[in-house]
Amino acid sequence: MTALARSAATPASGATEQFVLSERAFEAIRTIVHETAGISLSSSKQDLVRARLVKRLRAHGCRSFEDYVALLQKSEGDAEMGELIRAITTNVTHFNREPHHFVHFRDVTVPVIKQALDANKPVRIWSAGCSDGREAYTIASFLLDAIPGAANRNVRILATDIDTNMLRIGIAGRYPKADASKLPSELLDKWFEKDGDSMVAGDALRKVVAFRELNLIANWPMRQSYHAIFCRNVMIYFAQDLQAELITRFSSHLVPNGYLYLGHSERLHGPAAKLFKPQGVTVYQKTAGAQ
Repeated sequence: MTALARSAATPASGATEQFVLSERAFEAIRTIVHETAGISLSSSKQDLVRARLVKRLRAHGCRSFEDYVALLQKSEGDAEMGELIRAITTNVTHFNREPHHFVHFRDVTVPVIKQALDANKPVRIWSAGCSDGREAYTIASFLLDAIPGAANRNVRILATDIDTNMLRIGIAGRYPKADASKLPSELLDKWFEKDGDSMVAGDALRKVVAFRELNLIANWPMRQSYHAIFCRNVMIYFAQDLQAELITRFSSHLVPNGYLYLGHSERLHGPAAKLFKPQGVTVYQKTAGAQ
């Protein structure tokens, strides 16, 4: 998942003193970030935003944050939007994060998926806010291990994120061995290949996982329904009304009785909560009749 940075390294003395982030410029940036990515920046993040964006000002030769805001508001600023979002966010992810989700996926969701495949029905799973792909490859490892030959059947995992730099890492599928070791050893040895100090996603994993750029608050081009959606530790940085809107949209993209996996500090609230019933810690099943 791509999440809002909680802290920033203290800049070297004199590194940012020449740039003053005024309240007006901060409000403008906060509005742009919210409208672009749905991220809600609290006023307490002003110093963090200033520290994170100084490099972007220098990259464009901006003399002030007001100049940078003016750049973002021009048509040529569209290309900078991605850099802005990347600068103020950080990616916190690892393999097999929140293991109870993958235990539920293996024991409850995968048998349903197998039934669908045996009935010659397509199976789709979505890792929404996939960061650098570790979540998607974890899902794929559990799935392939539980259903022999699944890589050659009609099953695909869509891995999406707003950060194209993270997507490139996912597509490469290369991770430090120490990080990959968070997977159960039997899955790591079976589905990844050793290459020096790295572990590389094997052909079967690459065959079932597809990476795509997607902004969750923009239009979704997908028309298919998903047996499971993982969107973990992403929505905590959205306002509650946007969270509720996303939950409703997720429901509409799930098959009947499909499963939604959220992060450890995320909960359903408001009318959208009626679309799902709890099935464990931050595991939810689409209720009968929900759209």
